[in-house]
Amino acid sequence: MTARKSVKARERLCRIVGVITTSSELRLAARMSHPPDLFELRLDHLVAIANKLESKISRLRVPIVITARHPAEGGANNLSAQRRRELLSRFLPQARYLDVELRSLPAFQTLLETARQQGVGRIISFHYFASTPSPRSLHAKAHAAKLHGASIFKVATRTDTPAQLVRLLNFASSQDVCLPLSIMGIGKFGAISRLALARSGSVLTYASLGQKRLEGQLSVEQLRAAFNIFDLG
Repeated sequence: MTARKSVKARERLCRIVGVITTSSELRLAARMSHPPDLFELRLDHLVAIANKLESKISRLRVPIVITARHPAEGGANNLSAQRRRELLSRFLPQARYLDVELRSLPAFQTLLETARQQGVGRIISFHYFASTPSPRSLHAKAHAAKLHGASIFKVATRTDTPAQLVRLLNFASSQDVCLPLSIMGIGKFGAISRLALARSGSVLTYASLGQKRLEGQLSVEQLRAAFNIFDLG
């Protein structure tokens, strides 16, 4: 069994992550009788209510991913690296996973090491909304993520053409990436990509709780129903 196949054997089920970006979504998440596998707190969106989050997080009944996205990769409120580090450090003790973009690694090395020492998983991510990079570029980014101690490498790229979708599918099924992957498309083929990539070994896929912020994104309910049909959950 190759290293990549052994990764797939360990992570054969794709978990659903519900994305929380607003106070209303946070309230909805706390009330859900059947929540997703994890919730992601988009701290860049929630920065205005950061002082109220501690008590609200305790009402969530599944583990959380924390991220404060870089403005160049869809982050809200144009937060500086220092402000993003402050937010992530503050909520790190309550997190199952910390998500930091590949481009942010130079400024977040200490935080990532703290996460490792505290037993918090490290998702190193790459979001590109214009296209899907070449296979060579994707493999280079995965290699860099692995070298920096990623538990999971997350990729979200534009899939408006069949060729872009195939590029992601080939990357997901590559035997050369010895690291769990979370991969999804954005755009015309975004919805189908989340199902196809789950079948190809993606270990996490993200879904909306309220308003869809990305073309091709599915709601938690839609994604769960699709996973049940295709026996992916």
